[in-house]
Amino acid sequence: MSSPQRDSGVRAGRAIPSGARTGMARRLVELPPHQIPAAENWFTYGSRTPRAARRASSVCLVQDGAHGVETFLGYRSGESPLGSVAFPGGSVEVGDRAEYRWFGPNLTWWSKRLDVLDQQLVRVHLVCAIRELFEETGILLAGTDEQSVIEMTDPEEWMSAREAIAGQDLEFAEFLRRRGLGLRTDLLRPVAHWVSPNFAFRRFDTWYFAATVPLRQEPSLLRAKGQWAQWCSTEQIIEQRATSGLGDLIGQPDTQGLRLSQITSPAVELMLERMVDAHGVVAYLSRARSLDVQHPDLLVRDGTYYLEVLGTLGDESTRPWQAEPGH
Repeated sequence: MSSPQRDSGVRAGRAIPSGARTGMARRLVELPPHQIPAAENWFTYGSRTPRAARRASSVCLVQDGAHGVETFLGYRSGESPLGSVAFPGGSVEVGDRAEYRWFGPNLTWWSKRLDVLDQQLVRVHLVCAIRELFEETGILLAGTDEQSVIEMTDPEEWMSAREAIAGQDLEFAEFLRRRGLGLRTDLLRPVAHWVSPNFAFRRFDTWYFAATVPLRQEPSLLRAKGQWAQWCSTEQIIEQRATSGLGDLIGQPDTQGLRLSQITSPAVELMLERMVDAHGVVAYLSRARSLDVQHPDLLVRDGTYYLEVLGTLGDESTRPWQAEPGH
């Protein structure tokens, strides 16, 4: 990928035709403050080999609310490539390659659906998604057969298991084996594939999935690790994204006073937008969508750094992003 581009005459935050790239929409989003040093470094030293991207998976929990689709968002400290405010998720671990009981479509089906030939790579992304969702929220997409989903009967036992798995004191595969559980991969819906921009110091190659919460399960923060998480109205977040409403609600030093694009990633913002446009969980989960990889590029204009995201016009949503500050 090329070094950062210098751009002029483009209104940041708008979905606009991208010149000669017929049928494409170009979207610009301002960089979060913590990413600016990496962008400056990349721009100063020019194009070079980007750091390797770690494999990762993330799951968007969705439910219907009074104002349309709601999703479960959490705060991450430590300047995560997934954003300070993001869906549950994380990087692939060695244990994700272990043997698991498997309910739902086979790997051949998943490989075709994701358009990834390496079935083992597809497998670890799916396992990672279900494991990370359990660690971070307590939602477990697993059952004893194709029709069942485990119920959370003992919250304290559940929390202890989550802590042990997150701390790598207990293998997720062993946790499931002891309870006779298999992965319910049929409860996941693939919704997006994003790779972090080349300039970033930490990069992820992330598959995003969506799921609903099974009956008699309820998401919660991981004890002693989580700082903020809750169900959020996607409509309200998008309506208020030019303000610091969400960042102030979270109340962390790196979220207060900042707009949505400054506390999350373009991947999260775009998916929130598409949840709003779906007008309901059933419509969102069943919507046909392209799973082409999104790989934002770095662009600088008048000394301000932006991420440029290209997408096909008419693909799910072409609503404008927030207007550039001062316009």
